[in-house]
Amino acid sequence: MNKVYKLTKDGIAELKAELDSLIAARAEITDRIKTAREMGDLSENAEYASARTEQDRNENRIKEIDYILKNAEIISQHKKVSVVHIGSTVELKSDSGKSQTFQVVGTVEADPLTGKISDESPIGRAVLGKKIGDSVQIVTPAETTVYKVNSIS
Repeated sequence: MNKVYKLTKDGIAELKAELDSLIAARAEITDRIKTAREMGDLSENAEYASARTEQDRNENRIKEIDYILKNAEIISQHKKVSVVHIGSTVELKSDSGKSQTFQVVGTVEADPLTGKISDESPIGRAVLGKKIGDSVQIVTPAETTVYKVNSIS
């Protein structure tokens, strides 16, 4: 049974753009391998080894993205947002007034530095199913903080 990858429309577009870029890079990598091969002894040719490693990495990422796209499920955007679900953007506010905004996404799309958290992360699991006004306890290795769901979109 294949794993289903939950992605937003933006996430699918980003993966398709990366795939196009990787496919375009194939010709350049092939040229680097050909040039390095012409330099002679391959057993001691660092440029050849480097180009082959890059080619392997590139091809593996192409296969990975292709697999993800074939097994992707687009996260549907609900018109009436009353509960946090995958695809929701949620604003949390602590008692001290500290506010944080996250978008809950699937694991493939997660990027905490840009505010995209995985539905499988501690924060993602804590907010799923919550309504505006609900308390959310976020447990991290550093601390445990209680937030209130301030808004959902």
